[in-house]
Amino acid sequence: MKKFVLFFMVAIQSYAADLTKEQQIVAITILAEARGEGYKGMTAVAGVIKQRSVERKINPSDVCLQKYQFSCWNNKKISQLKNLLNVPQAEHAIFLAKNLDRIDREMLGFANHYYADYIKAPYWAKGKKPTMKIGKHLFFKL
Repeated sequence: MKKFVLFFMVAIQSYAADLTKEQQIVAITILAEARGEGYKGMTAVAGVIKQRSVERKINPSDVCLQKYQFSCWNNKKISQLKNLLNVPQAEHAIFLAKNLDRIDREMLGFANHYYADYIKAPYWAKGKKPTMKIGKHLFFKL
């Protein structure tokens, strides 16, 4: 079993090796925000990143790093989160980061915000109806 885990980690690391810095930031954001939500949840977070990128006319990595947009980056640097690229879910997050333009934002209700249902609803969600719920995340089009 240890050999398999080691092989898997080496395979992911080699797959991640050709990521641009921008793709690393997007993949790390997806992992930090939704790795426990499965493929659907990670894809939905990627869709939010893409939707914000389109709306704000900035590249996806800049969306991820905008202050207080994704809590995983609050007071953190890439070097502090880069180890996430070694978790088993990284393969899907890396695929999403490399193929962000192919995500069907319409299927996601053009969601541009989300929050986890186990926290107090943020001010921007008051009186708003989610476009969808995936796992513990509620998604909104604001």
